[in-house]
Amino acid sequence: MFIQANTNGRLHPADEPSLSPLNRGFLYGDAIYEVWRTYHGVIFAWDEHWQRLRESARALHIELPFQPEQILGEIRRTVAAHRKAAAFPGELYIRLQITRGGGSIGLDTALADRPDFVLLVQPCPELTPEKARAGLRLSFATELRRNSAATLNPAWKTGNYLNNLLSLREARARGADEVVMLNLAGEVTEAAVSNIAFIRAGVVVTPPLDAGILSGVTRRLVREGIAAEAGLTVSEEALRPEHLASMEECLLLSTTRDITPVAAIDQVSFSTGPDTATARLKAAFAAAARRYAQTHPELKVG
Repeated sequence: MFIQANTNGRLHPADEPSLSPLNRGFLYGDAIYEVWRTYHGVIFAWDEHWQRLRESARALHIELPFQPEQILGEIRRTVAAHRKAAAFPGELYIRLQITRGGGSIGLDTALADRPDFVLLVQPCPELTPEKARAGLRLSFATELRRNSAATLNPAWKTGNYLNNLLSLREARARGADEVVMLNLAGEVTEAAVSNIAFIRAGVVVTPPLDAGILSGVTRRLVREGIAAEAGLTVSEEALRPEHLASMEECLLLSTTRDITPVAAIDQVSFSTGPDTATARLKAAFAAAARRYAQTHPELKVG
């Protein structure tokens, strides 16, 4: 699969080196990032993702040296280059990573010179039709817990993903598609790259932010209106593994895959299929994405 890159405005294939070995994102994970995807060729939820990027930058004390209009222009250039090189007409995944820059070796942030950015564009990942229909199988991480919001807050979208990576490795070693991480209190938080939610009696139940989860854009949009369009209400609750047996359905929420049904977490099974609340929620999300594309032609990137 061809991935188009753009490093500080220079277009190149993503497998071509472009950053100094002294870059702090490489040395220390001293970076933030954001991911958008397109629906109908339009960048979805542009403002919401940009707001989260700014919040992550503020939390890490990284000064953003550009305005959103500048990055949008670079995204257009990168998408055009990808379309030309790959001849791919479908929906796209767009990742923007910003590091504090390079400089002398050392943890002191004052050693950094200037922020660098890298854009990556590739086809948006899709589940196989079988997985989309039957749902994913998840497993609890037992070796590690989700890092606490009092340490490195999971609400920030940073370049530090070892906690997620190692937890996912454990779950995949057991044959699961994804992982579910618990916090230090033994409460459900999220999956490696997605928020998690459950359906119980017409209510979308999701862990609260203070459980230690990413401030997900898809989760926010569902809470702020899409759930109501599907005839559902939303509740934030602290959940423990023993509470899952009372849940009828389970779903993951993420930018790239929006609403994804879950068939089971370890030995606990959930309902999936066209007659579920999850299916209604996914249909409502698709309708919202269509409306967004129709009302934001300025965000069409091809």
